Amino acid sequence: MDNQKTITLTILPGDGIGSEVMDAALLVLDAISKKKGFNFDLKHELAGGVSIDKHNSPLTDSVLQTCYDSDAVLLGALGGPKWDDLPHDQKPEMGFLKLRKGLDLFANLRPAIPFDALLNASSLKKEVIKDTNIMIVRELAGGIYFGEPRSYGEEEAYNTLRYNRHEIERISKMAFELAKARSGKVTSVDKANVLESSQFWRDQVRKIHSQYSDIVLNDMLADNAAMQLVRDPRQFDVILTQNLFGDILSDITAMITGSLGMLPSASIGSKHAMYEPVHGTAPEIAGKNIANPIAMIASLSMMLEFTFKDTKTSQELDRSISQVLNEGMRTQDIAQAGDNVLKTQEMAQAIIDVFLSF
Repeated sequence: MDNQKTITLTILPGDGIGSEVMDAALLVLDAISKKKGFNFDLKHELAGGVSIDKHNSPLTDSVLQTCYDSDAVLLGALGGPKWDDLPHDQKPEMGFLKLRKGLDLFANLRPAIPFDALLNASSLKKEVIKDTNIMIVRELAGGIYFGEPRSYGEEEAYNTLRYNRHEIERISKMAFELAKARSGKVTSVDKANVLESSQFWRDQVRKIHSQYSDIVLNDMLADNAAMQLVRDPRQFDVILTQNLFGDILSDITAMITGSLGMLPSASIGSKHAMYEPVHGTAPEIAGKNIANPIAMIASLSMMLEFTFKDTKTSQELDRSISQVLNEGMRTQDIAQAGDNVLKTQEMAQAIIDVFLSF
């Protein structure tokens, strides 16, 4: 990353604990800036329920333009029971879809790497999940979430699952490129046994695979993939899949790590990227300074790696998180008897202290 360049980031804390984990992450970002000499220009904006309250929109066009003009977007969490009764197309979560479409964020990357210090936190046996390192590559801009026509009526409702060749080609290339830097294996997940759209998916993925002779490609049905993830997660390296299946499978991999509060994610397009924790807004603990900021901080690490190509700083931040956990420091959600339980900002500071020591 060019230390002289001013890096513009749009900051969207969102709702619930989103603002708390974002504040913690910005402390870490400030430490990164001071240690590495980076110059971050932060644009603080509203999205989600707080934007509805002020602007009657989960994401205004002006905020979307700010995101469009930024080098990357950091997002906290959107939604909450306060806005549950709004019409579907006006809910805070629609801000996600507007961001994904507006910035053409076609790939969602969700790593699942259990921390050694938290192997006992998973509901799966420690010997099953140890040394798991999965990257789910989920197609994010197409499929059943966006397909037309769609309808909700008194007697029936329907959605359309549709993919075109271009959408599958670009997500496949990203998965194969990621695999080249990892263990060289891609598992493409579909339902080609019953869905024409999935057979088309499988055919197009195989065509792109012909350009990557050094990568091993396996096809797997979605239901089998769900079972295999909990039976033997170490068999997977990169999982490539469409929007709906990726949504489901990535939450299964979350349980390998033991807590949704630990998982970062990246939504990436050809020109733009957004980084966010996987967890929700957790309104029941909002305002108590007990939320786990690690997923938000780990999302900073993904930003450093994927947008700014600064693998060294990304690895230093990941090592800082691991060391803090190895030393028995925990937030309330992952704490067990004998752990040193920290508040949200205290956890951020502990990570900063280790990071600055490298």
